[in-house]
Amino acid sequence: MKHLLPLLLVPVGLVIGAAGIVYGEGDDSPGLQLLGVLFVLAAVVFGVRTLRRGS
Repeated sequence: MKHLLPLLLVPVGLVIGAAGIVYGEGDDSPGLQLLGVLFVLAAVVFGVRTLRRGS
């Protein structure tokens, strides 16, 4: 039960970040691309931190 929130938030963060990167590339918006990268990095860090804390 403790890992339910990260299990839901990490994929959502990855999808939102990837969409921001792709849309930012198409729209030629470096700020949106940066936000997308930050979302992806934050989701990965959050997921790894949760897994490392384990039980």
